[in-house]
Formats: sequence, C-alpha cells, structure tokens
Amino acid sequence: MKKQAVIRIKKLGFPWETADPFLFCVHHEDFYPAGNDQMGPAASLEGRNIGQDFEIKDGWRMYHGDKIPGFPAHPHRGFETVTVAQKGLIDHADSMGAAGRYGFGDVQWMTAGKGIQHAEMFPILNKDKENTLELFQIWLNLPRVNKLVDPHFTMLWADMIPKYVSRDAEGKLTEIDVIAGRIEGIQTPSPPPDSWAADSANAVAIWTIRMEAGANWKLPAGEAGLNRTLYFFKGTALNLDEESIPPYHGAELVSEKEVCLKNGAAESRILLLQGRPINEPVVQYGPFVMNTQEEIRRAYQDYQTDQFGGWPWPVQDPVHPRSKGRFARHFDGTEDFPTG
Repeated sequence: MKKQAVIRIKKLGFPWETADPFLFCVHHEDFYPAGNDQMGPAASLEGRNIGQDFEIKDGWRMYHGDKIPGFPAHPHRGFETVTVAQKGLIDHADSMGAAGRYGFGDVQWMTAGKGIQHAEMFPILNKDKENTLELFQIWLNLPRVNKLVDPHFTMLWADMIPKYVSRDAEGKLTEIDVIAGRIEGIQTPSPPPDSWAADSANAVAIWTIRMEAGANWKLPAGEAGLNRTLYFFKGTALNLDEESIPPYHGAELVSEKEVCLKNGAAESRILLLQGRPINEPVVQYGPFVMNTQEEIRRAYQDYQTDQFGGWPWPVQDPVHPRSKGRFARHFDGTEDFPTG
C-alpha cells in the first residue's frame, strides 16, 4: 500500500504548534488605524488590557505596549528568533546596543545564545491612512552545544531573499520566498553561524508560499527523517494529494514524499517549516529554552544578576524617528541597509 504523504491535519491556534527543531510560530496580523504624533494608534485605548492586550479589538492589538504596539524590552536565552516581516515595520533595540528598523519582506534572524534583551516595537508611521502589520515570529531551538554562544543577528533584507517561481500547465503562478533551505538549486543567504540551520545536513527550510487562484504545484520530496509542516493560513480551499485541508490549518507531511498542492478559487498563502530534529530534551520557561530545569534556574539567576548586559536605552520601548528608513546597526557598530 502506498504510504500517504499527509500524516496529520491540525487547526492552528495562537501560537502555532511546531515540531523539533522549531519551538513555536506566532502569526501576527493587525490592521492599525492612522498613527498619532508618538507613532501609536490615533484611537482610544479604552477597553484594552494595556500591557497584556492580545485580544483583537477593532482589528488590532497593543500586545505589551502601552503607547506604541509591540513588545518592550524582554530577555531570551538558548534559542533563535526568526522574524519574518511581511507588511509594516518593526523597530529593534537590544542590550548589546544594536538597533534596526525592518519590514515589507525583510527577515531578522537573531541568535539569543547565552542571553540578550531586545525590544520589538511596531511604530505606526502613516498619519493619513491605515497601517497594516503582518509578521511571523518563529522560534528555532539551539542544540546543547550552542545554547550559550554569543548573541548574534543577521538581517536578510527583502532584496536578498531569493524567489522561486513556478507556473503550472495553465500558467497559474506559485511563488516562494526561500528564507532558508534549498529548492532547485536556489542559494539562500547564510543564517547566523551558530544556528542549527547553518549546517546544511540539518535541512532547515523556511518558505513563504503564495499560490494564485486555481494553481497547482508539486512540493518536492525532501530527505527522510525530517519534520515538515505546511501552515495554510490564508485562502479558501487547498488540497494536498487530493486530501482537503481547511483554511487556518496545518498539515504534517512525510518529508521524503512529493506532495501535489491544488489551490482553490482564491489566492492562498502558506508557510513551510522543515528541519532535522535536534532530539534533545527541551525545558522552556517563559523566554528561556534550555535542556534541564537546573539550566533554567541558572538562566534566571544570570538575568537577575546582570540583565544580560543591562539596558542601554532610556526607555523600555524605544522606537526610531518617523523619518528613519530601514537599517540595521549591529553589535560591533557596523551598519547595513537594504539596496532595493
């Protein structure tokens, strides 16, 4: 009997469930109103649980922000964050003195390693129209040997991320942003040096897929022994090898099997996460991900002792000037910018 490619279909929650080597994925989509002079929403915040505003009200959330949406200074240790900014802008600041503004297809890949604090704020720049923000934040685990490496972040600007384009027999388009991983010889930018993804043998893939209405595309077979999941988060209908997957559901796949995707009558958007499992114990408590409870206790002790280097910014929720473009200033003071 032919082995089916689809192992399990599951409804997506908040956050999305992921498989080793990933820890979880959060999909944020907020339709912010016009901005005020402080780059917050020009709207009343009455009725919101400020500081813990995670329920959508009027199409948007403040998260942990009290004036500007986002996530003021908070620590991490023992894993990586891959932040895929599809729409809108994110302002970064951290305990190493680094900073940046990125969005509209850019990706920030940050190795927390032995410990870092960072802030991720969502400045509302447009004062004369609505401001849409859409992003994924993906937590990728680090193996034990790299849990305490020095922090690092890499900017993958939108113009650096290769696109794979396929048209079916009827000319219908499937387009993939290949953030990590390989497809038909496409070479992606290098992830941070201590990442699980830095070793090609681990076959880590992060792809955002857009399928035109009615498009057909075959997801190539991968290596055996990988965890591979498709997240169907926008669209009306999608079939995987003739098995229907409802909108806002994920599908775990057999990694070594080719899968035929048949899209429905509206454009679909899909995220693919794939990788060889690390197969080590995972102990997570809040913002720390280690291998043992003792290591978690040590992480809290270290943070309480020196706050992972302290916080060099005058406020917990720094944002850059409204006129500032996209940029990255790294830990060593060097800067880089998108070219497109």
